[in-house]
Amino acid sequence: MPESSAPTQKPVPEGRYVSLQNGRRIHYLDQGAGEVVVLLHGSGSGACGYSNFKGNLPALVDAGYRCIVPDLIGYGYSDKPDDVDYPLDFFIECVKQTLDAIGVQRYTLIGNSLGGAIALGLALAHPSTVERLILMAPGGLNDLPDYLAMPGMAAMFALFGPGKTPTEAAMKEFFIEAFVVNPAVVTDQLVHERFELMKLQNPQVIKTMKVPNLASRLPEIECPALTLWGLNENMMPDSGILRLAKGLKNGRMVLVPNCGHWVMIEHCALFNRMVIDFLRNG
Repeated sequence: MPESSAPTQKPVPEGRYVSLQNGRRIHYLDQGAGEVVVLLHGSGSGACGYSNFKGNLPALVDAGYRCIVPDLIGYGYSDKPDDVDYPLDFFIECVKQTLDAIGVQRYTLIGNSLGGAIALGLALAHPSTVERLILMAPGGLNDLPDYLAMPGMAAMFALFGPGKTPTEAAMKEFFIEAFVVNPAVVTDQLVHERFELMKLQNPQVIKTMKVPNLASRLPEIECPALTLWGLNENMMPDSGILRLAKGLKNGRMVLVPNCGHWVMIEHCALFNRMVIDFLRNG
């Protein structure tokens, strides 16, 4: 059952916690009323649901949707076990058990990067629960060497690799280099949130994360899907564009110029408009 949290000073707003069947405890935000939209954030040091989607929640809530924003296992205020590995199936299990525990049976999934891979995995494993998919440069479309060849990934490992202790200023420079075209969207507040949450993490989640290549299974997904992909992407190989466009039989693809990895942040108003239109009209 969901548990309410006591109000304390935190880097990002604290919502509710739920204990899962597998014994883990997950933090999530729950805002609005109506059809359920679940927003799944990406990976990286200091990542969490709120920092990824704080610019999108008000528009979705105002449009009449209930938004559930979990912190993925290993991130934010959720449990961060250091005695387990973190394959994609573990993330999927924790998200599914979170939604089961709070009584949500049908939902649209919005996911970027790792969150997009989880959304694809959920749609494959539990198709009867997923009404729609909204993806932003999702993982799970390539093999590991393809990702390691991307310049943003190289910058990430250089900054956050074993034994590294990045400063807040270095983190900001990395976000600008790897995630966006317009540096103004990487605000000091966003960087500070991520920097403070990074202090709560342990290295196990990054060290043991394994995301399989799901590209060959995309034709199994029947639900409507919308993908938004920045044309200045530095983290995900652009071969994923055609794999999604050809593989998702009920999908549509939007390519966004002057946009990096964070389309929901860098082109927030465009993202909100297109997502709400897709939710209403398919």
